[in-house]
Amino acid sequence: EPSFGGKSANLGELLMADIPVPPGFAISTEAFHAFVHDAGLEDRISSALAGVSPGDVDAVGRASHAISEAMRFAPVPAAVRDEIAEYYTHLGEDSPPVAVRSSAVGEDSQDATFAGQQETYLWVRGTEHVCDAVRDCWVSLYSPPAISYRARLGEAERAAAMGVTVQLMVDAEVSGVMFTCNPVSGDPSMVAINASWGLGLAVVGGEVTPDDFLVSKVTREVVREHIHPKDVQYVPDPGGKGAVRVAVDGGRREARSLEPPDLERLVDVARRIERYFGCHQDIEWALPRGETERVFVVQTRPVTAVAKKPNKPKPASAMSLIMSTFGAAPPKDA
Repeated sequence: EPSFGGKSANLGELLMADIPVPPGFAISTEAFHAFVHDAGLEDRISSALAGVSPGDVDAVGRASHAISEAMRFAPVPAAVRDEIAEYYTHLGEDSPPVAVRSSAVGEDSQDATFAGQQETYLWVRGTEHVCDAVRDCWVSLYSPPAISYRARLGEAERAAAMGVTVQLMVDAEVSGVMFTCNPVSGDPSMVAINASWGLGLAVVGGEVTPDDFLVSKVTREVVREHIHPKDVQYVPDPGGKGAVRVAVDGGRREARSLEPPDLERLVDVARRIERYFGCHQDIEWALPRGETERVFVVQTRPVTAVAKKPNKPKPASAMSLIMSTFGAAPPKDA
């Protein structure tokens, strides 16, 4: 994880477990350090953060603004940019749309509740825009919540580092999150699933009340379900500039987003992921438009709010499935 951050490391583990993950590549924390060093930002970051208390909201905000402004105008190192361009072209022709996701060191550990502190950019197209989104992910390492979080934990800022995950977008018909336990009661025999139409932004961002299902891991029986009106969804911008928020067609607002076979497939995937990691998991998933019999997992992390089993040791070979932008050969054409 120190080389790629929690999100990318977990995606590598999913590949080891033969879980369907959108194709992509990971940018190492070494690229982040090269960016900071080449731009001469080390002293500026240290100076801005000197003496800042996590409880001083104004001071944290000033430090974040100073660092963020300096980083946004700093160029991505040419070597890093060239590596990103090389890997991006292997994901497809004609500037395929990708998700660019932050992958901070420690963000998805069992002992941290760092999820959501950094950024994700969806439906990014073109090498320049991908590089800009990567830099924006690096900038998000110094958002006010992230600075305060590390300060409260007593983490040294010099150890802060950010990897980035770049994945082909899944044009989701339905997406959502699921927990391999009941997140309220901690019941380990259940899978709790939230789902809504379109890309996952509306669910993760709390912009809709998603359909929710509680399903037995053993029998795959639906123990409880609530189907809610789902007024908005995120879809690809027709102009190719990210994702846009649109109204859900009237006929689908009150319709259930998942049918029993969908729930069974999701539970099967959830069980496999939990079995592999050896602890309860918080999983983001998507069912592709026109191919809803397929399940893609876009990220997973330990559930931090309930009692957990010990982590399963990770095989060293897992990281060989993740590509670094430093020191790794570009993927070969199939």
